[in-house]
Amino acid sequence: MGQSRGSGGRQGGGAGRGGGRGPGRMGGSAAAGPGGYCVCPSCGARKAHRVGVPCYREKCPKCGIQMAREG
Repeated sequence: MGQSRGSGGRQGGGAGRGGGRGPGRMGGSAAAGPGGYCVCPSCGARKAHRVGVPCYREKCPKCGIQMAREG
């Protein structure tokens, strides 16, 4: 008897929550890149950053303290 169905059931066109843009966990970029140096916050010693190894996993060659990324 003339039942019609509408064109409902559409997906939204929004970008979602957040969109994946913005600063990384610590407020900076998501990654600092392959180059640069790791620096000891205690004695100031510098060591070349190794690709794939975060600076916080490196130990200072002089005093053994956990290093941080320069910059």
